[in-house]
Amino acid sequence: MSRGDHIVVAAGAAASGPLHKTLDCRAEPSGGSAVSGFAMMTSCQEEPADTAFTAEWEVWHRRREERLKQPQGWLALVGLHWLASGKNRFEGLPGVFHLAEGRVTLKAAPEDGYSIGGVPVSARELESESAEKPDKLQIGNRTMLVIRRGDQLALRVWDAASPLRTTFRGIDTFPPSARWRIYASWEAYPVPRAVEISSAAGPPTKALVPGRAHFGVAGDRLSLEPTLDGDELFFVFRDATARAETYGGGRFLVAELPRDGKVVLDFNRAVNPPCVFTPYATCPLPEPQNVLPIRIDAGEKRYGDH
Repeated sequence: MSRGDHIVVAAGAAASGPLHKTLDCRAEPSGGSAVSGFAMMTSCQEEPADTAFTAEWEVWHRRREERLKQPQGWLALVGLHWLASGKNRFEGLPGVFHLAEGRVTLKAAPEDGYSIGGVPVSARELESESAEKPDKLQIGNRTMLVIRRGDQLALRVWDAASPLRTTFRGIDTFPPSARWRIYASWEAYPVPRAVEISSAAGPPTKALVPGRAHFGVAGDRLSLEPTLDGDELFFVFRDATARAETYGGGRFLVAELPRDGKVVLDFNRAVNPPCVFTPYATCPLPEPQNVLPIRIDAGEKRYGDH
């Protein structure tokens, strides 16, 4: 499944702040009432914080910000042009982008200055992001790539000189805490459910939902449905911190596939979707079942005016 636009973040352990006691909350089977076909309870036990936990999270966070600052990171994204059948011309981009039968061809003059991999091009069929070797078309500081969202194709444009990229000073976060590294019980669906996920821009994205993660926080029974993305689970969720402290459109969380009926949800690594940084991203939105009634005081906070 394509996640629409997302930020790749590794699953795994997060970290706590200064040394103190934290809660390790695990969703476990119980003999109580059934939840989606089985019973669940959350047990929380105190465990000492680990400075290595903090250090690991800090390394992850620095790498996350470094990826954002790349010349083709989200901070450099300056354009998203949806392609219609036939000839397409866009302001500031010389030449014509011709769409026919799902293929995009550049038709430009040699003096327009396009190149791919340092080799000048003027007429070429462009391989999209899903190809084994996608064509990254360059002109000056700008890089272009054909992307597919649903049944539609678009031309994505980055500018390495974008002020958003050159003035970036980092992302504020909640203090990392082991309390928010939660072991959830995994309910696998008999057959992954096919869904269409709404996006902030562009068409809905088709995806597969393989099951549901059940967990508890401070006595509240909660659950989240992820979509499959290769060998990872991809969660789009919103919680009670949205709008005031975190992005109103929700946040993303990546987790490893279930092991022994458990999924680790490390909310310390909940990140802002690309739409926080640029209006030219096509971000999936949280489905109603993934809107949590509680605060998740972990992960990234709002950035700028978002």
